[in-house]
Amino acid sequence: MSTPAVHMPMPRVPRRRERLQDIPVDRPKRVLLAAPRGYCAGVDRAVIAVEKALERFGAPVYVRKQIVHNIHVVTELEQKGAIFVDEVDEVPEGAHVVFSAHGVSPAVVQSAADRQLQAIDATCPLVTKVHREAVRFARDEFEILLIGHLGHEEVEGTAGEAPEHITIVNSPEEADTVEVRDPSRVVWLSQTTLSVDETMDTVRRLRERFPELQDPPSDDICYATQNRQVAIKKVAQGTDLVIVVGSANSSNSVRLVEVALEYGAKAAYRVDYADEIRQEWLEGVASVGVTSGASVPEVLVQQVLEDLAAAGYRDVEEVRTAEEDLMFSLPKELRQGASEHRGGRVRA
Repeated sequence: MSTPAVHMPMPRVPRRRERLQDIPVDRPKRVLLAAPRGYCAGVDRAVIAVEKALERFGAPVYVRKQIVHNIHVVTELEQKGAIFVDEVDEVPEGAHVVFSAHGVSPAVVQSAADRQLQAIDATCPLVTKVHREAVRFARDEFEILLIGHLGHEEVEGTAGEAPEHITIVNSPEEADTVEVRDPSRVVWLSQTTLSVDETMDTVRRLRERFPELQDPPSDDICYATQNRQVAIKKVAQGTDLVIVVGSANSSNSVRLVEVALEYGAKAAYRVDYADEIRQEWLEGVASVGVTSGASVPEVLVQQVLEDLAAAGYRDVEEVRTAEEDLMFSLPKELRQGASEHRGGRVRA
C-alpha cells in the first residue's frame, strides 16, 4: 500500500548570494546574541524520538504533522527516512507513527489504535500537562477558556480533550466578546508558545468580565518560551535591528519578532536561513540583536553570525538572562536500550 505524504511547503536550498557588504556606520558595529535561544528540552526530545525510531525500526517512520515547527529540521528528518503525513489514516496499517511535540487529541490516539499503528507519543511534557489540566477541569464541570491561536496543532489537541467544555479565545479582543454559561465556574488555560504579555492582557480582560475566573495551577506558557522572550526584551533595548531565526509557522518565533518591536528594537525580521538577510536592513545599523525560536538548531544561528561578520558585525556579546538545564525522558516506546543524547539534555 502506498501512502501519500502531506504536501507541506518544501524548504528551498539556501540560495547563494553576494555576501553582505561591510558598509561603515557612525558607531561601532556589534551583535547582541540572546541567551537562552534555540532548542528547548521538548523540541530536543521530539527530534531525537524520530531519529531513535528510525534507528530502531528502520525507514520509513511516519510522523503526524511536522514534528516541530522548523522547515530545516523537517527536511533533515525526511532525508533520513521520516515521512510526514497530515492524518493517521494516511499511514499504512501496523506501521510506526510519531505524534508531534505539539500533541494530539484523544480522537487521533483512538484513530491510530483503530489502524493498529505503533504509536510513539513525542508530545512535549509541558503540553501534556495542559491536556491533563483540561481533563481535570472538565471533570469538575468548569468551562475552560483556552487562550490560543485557532487552528494551531497544540490548540486543536488540547481542545480535543474536552470539546464540550472548551472555548478558544484567539486574541485579547475576543476576551471582550466571549460568552460563558456560568461565570462562577470558569477557568483559563493557554497554548504554551504565546507571548506572555499578550496572554496576561487577555486574562486581565477576561477577569474584568468574569471576576471569579480561576487561574491554572501553574503557568501554562512554557519555561523556554518565557526565557526567550525575556532575553529578547533585554536585547531589543540596545539594538537597531533584531533578527529572529525561525520558521513562519513557529508561533514562538513569530512572537519573538513582536516582542522585540514592542521592547525597543527599531526593526525586527524573521528568517529561516541567513541568506534571507537583506542588505537594506543593515543601512545605518550599528547594533544587531540575534535570537532563535525554540525549534531552531544552533547551526542556523551560527550561519547568521557568519554572514553578519562579513558585513562588519564581528563584535559579538552574549546577553544571558537565564540558565536552562531541564531534561525530559524519551517516549516510553524508545527508552529500552536508549542512551543519553545531545549533551545529556534528553535522558533514557
